[in-house]
Amino acid sequence: MKSDTHPAYHMIKVVMTDGTEFLTRSTYGSAGDTLNLDIDPNTHPAWTGGSQQLLDRGGRLSRFNSRFGGLTFGKK
Repeated sequence: MKSDTHPAYHMIKVVMTDGTEFLTRSTYGSAGDTLNLDIDPNTHPAWTGGSQQLLDRGGRLSRFNSRFGGLTFGKK
């Protein structure tokens, strides 16, 4: 096995947007560095499943439903 092919893992401190902190192992920076998160997985809609609305821009959704809405795919 070649030497120096794997990244160096070390302990860093992660600071969330709400101020909470935790220690984790990472390849980010050097040992003892602090990673300040701009997007918090506790509050961001991508992780929390925030309210999303399906917008029908240009009638594409209604046109799709009118063309393929009657398909059953073998269900009776």
